[in-house]
Amino acid sequence: MFSILIPSFNNIDYLKTCIRSIQKNSKYNHQIIVHINEGTDGTLQFVKKNNLEYTFSNKNIGMPKALNKSSLLAKHNYILISHDDFYYCPGWDIEFINELSLYKHNNFYLSGIMIETGHPMVSQKKISPPFFNAGHSIETFDENKLLNNLDKIKTFNFQGSTKCPGLVHKDVWEKVGGWSEEFSPTGGDDSDFAMKLWQINIRIFKGLGNCSVYHFGSITTRKKNKKLFTYLGSRGNKIFLKKWNISINFFEKFYLRSGLDHNKSLIFREYDGSLDDPNKNIFYYYELFKNKLQKLYLILIRF
Repeated sequence: MFSILIPSFNNIDYLKTCIRSIQKNSKYNHQIIVHINEGTDGTLQFVKKNNLEYTFSNKNIGMPKALNKSSLLAKHNYILISHDDFYYCPGWDIEFINELSLYKHNNFYLSGIMIETGHPMVSQKKISPPFFNAGHSIETFDENKLLNNLDKIKTFNFQGSTKCPGLVHKDVWEKVGGWSEEFSPTGGDDSDFAMKLWQINIRIFKGLGNCSVYHFGSITTRKKNKKLFTYLGSRGNKIFLKKWNISINFFEKFYLRSGLDHNKSLIFREYDGSLDDPNKNIFYYYELFKNKLQKLYLILIRF
């Protein structure tokens, strides 16, 4: 079974829905570990009342530190990285279990698919995440509408990863030291984790099209401060570039074979096996050269 890590920052209504969906829609009995940031909205009392395992900080310590702290309580061999604004759809864990049965090793990073609200962009060789509007907020969420249409909005297995919900073996988590805390409070940390897995020669980055969660969309971060959300994304890119000498977009495009298209839309390509090292053609070296210039600029401005 899985140890599910759920950082939460004064987001009790979404957290309740997330936990309820896990308990209702899972075939197996998983360990749920909540990290409570502040908890001034009653989250701490809710978790205690429902006998859930938790870690606590009296301030918002951010995603990486919250995951690392809560992971210390993990009892199972597999760690699942989650957000608190997910609704786990029926059968999500069966898809993971079935996939795990195919491997005789632990060198993989699996993820589910986030169902988003919006408009799909589909072509013959690539597809964006599945889109379906069952409510933009917890107040407008129509659970029955989602469940009644679930078979229509599932998609194929895809290359790369949505990163959350993301599943790794506990040994792999410990080998790379969990999430890198220099990215706290958040932004770029999920891509950094994928890069650390790449560095230890993990080449299976696979998204499971039938393992679905409904995503309300970074509710906690966005409701606090939209400018902070934008700033953190930029800051995370800069930290990633200085650390790995390439940008997040470069890594996802040339290594994971996923990422953003020219319209800044997230694109998934159908899964076709373990990844190879990137094809170092003229486009690779052109983008790499731009990355070098960008890093030089960061050094010059002493970021």
